[in-house]
Amino acid sequence: MTLKGLKVRIYPNKKQKLFVQCNFGCTRFVWNQMLGMMIERHKNNLDAPFLNAFALNNLLPALKKEYPWLKEAESTSLQNTNHDLVEAFKKFFNQKHGFPKFKSKKQFKQSYQSKCVNQNIKQAALHYLKLPKLGVLRFRSGKPIPETIKSVTIRKTFTDHYFAVLLVEDESQVFRKTNACIGLDFGVSDLLIGSDEQKIPRVRFDKRQSQKMHDWQKRLARRRLQAQKEMAWDRHNKVLQPRKLSDFKNVQKAQLMVAKIHEKIANQRQNYLHQITTKLVKSDDLIVIEDLKAKNMMRNHKLARAIANQAWGEIRRMLTYKCAWYGKKLVRVNPYKTSQICSHCGHDDGKHELAVREWSCPQCETHHDRDFNAAKNILTLGLGQALVKEL
Repeated sequence: MTLKGLKVRIYPNKKQKLFVQCNFGCTRFVWNQMLGMMIERHKNNLDAPFLNAFALNNLLPALKKEYPWLKEAESTSLQNTNHDLVEAFKKFFNQKHGFPKFKSKKQFKQSYQSKCVNQNIKQAALHYLKLPKLGVLRFRSGKPIPETIKSVTIRKTFTDHYFAVLLVEDESQVFRKTNACIGLDFGVSDLLIGSDEQKIPRVRFDKRQSQKMHDWQKRLARRRLQAQKEMAWDRHNKVLQPRKLSDFKNVQKAQLMVAKIHEKIANQRQNYLHQITTKLVKSDDLIVIEDLKAKNMMRNHKLARAIANQAWGEIRRMLTYKCAWYGKKLVRVNPYKTSQICSHCGHDDGKHELAVREWSCPQCETHHDRDFNAAKNILTLGLGQALVKEL
């Protein structure tokens, strides 16, 4: 049995939407209160021991007495907030992330997590799901939901779409062995280049929506500028009256349309990457990829947009968990000199400029395509690493 995340679209009614919004506020309030308390505690006593999640959970009853409206929130979601805060501090201490920050209600992503206790999370009917304090609500999923559910994360997007991410126990599914292996080189003009001399093309979903995006962004800019002029002046009563951007419906409509276009681009890209990675995991037993530092590469402003649209980090993440799920092997190698070493004889021909797409080895006279040669070298390095691990 393996743990998997299953994302389903849920359709709450008005009362359920109100509760979800209130629970977002409660978890955000607990996060900020606990974070502020830990900061003050450290300032007052530098030798004070670090509080774990259990100690923070013991403070919740007192916090609920001080703020009675916290009792309306789902209790396990507040405990998970304390756990997430402790994990954020641990990552800071290990120098993997920055110092935990206070949360704002204006943040783009809003979510909370609830644990499954006494079957309070289960599939009530064919297309209905029972969630803690929300009750029964309709959902849509492309896959059947397993019986064992560990937890659920409720998320809301800026476009007012609600999702439930279920952590479930599922049987390990292993794809049949093909005894095939492939090395993958990440590219800019092409998404992936394989050692079998096959190229997976890139699709610029952002360019397909560029004109529509440009039109709505211009409308949003004009409407926001006009709203800012009218925010402090009520033309009907001819008096000064402070207003907010949320009071202007045309501004809200333009913001929503821009967000919908961004969401569509992200969904299209995500679907395309899922199709590619699943096909690779099915067809190959060993997949070797290069361990690129995309953050450093994006410092090149001429290629930054193209590199960001390739989503190399997302491809690596998908291949990592899919190989673990389906019994395949993924190896990451250092891409140092993979494009300048001859894959036939191993001769180092020196650094080539990006404009040089083909070259011939001066030692063995083999003509190379730059990307295919790099993919073959990546596969060779990966096979060596896999053999060393087995030994």
